[in-house]
Amino acid sequence: MEDKKKSAADGDKEIVFSKAIKAGKRIYYLDVKKNRKDEMFLAITESKKIVLGEGDDSQVSFEKHKIFLYKEDFEKFMNGLQQAIRFIADEQGPIEPHYSEDNAIQEGENENQEALSPGEIKIDIDF
Repeated sequence: MEDKKKSAADGDKEIVFSKAIKAGKRIYYLDVKKNRKDEMFLAITESKKIVLGEGDDSQVSFEKHKIFLYKEDFEKFMNGLQQAIRFIADEQGPIEPHYSEDNAIQEGENENQEALSPGEIKIDIDF
């Protein structure tokens, strides 16, 4: 029993990088984790706030869905994601960027990056 408690406590230590993306009632977490062999993988979690009831009787819970993406699948996943987003842009028009205080692009931050044409998506993940 002690081993289970120890491994659960060590679970927090396996996250080596984390990025939270707030999007309305949802938060997407991108967590880079290490397995027991010290190999890194990406855990993508969608967390959605659920409110049941109204007023003083309301109860708040969170619905979570996880995807584990392994290094050997990154390229295929990125290609598929780009195709899906490109399809949506072709069918419904270019995707307009939405900026908030959390993800605002600072002036001059992207001066050295190539300009993307409308509907073009660039995903760059380094490990």
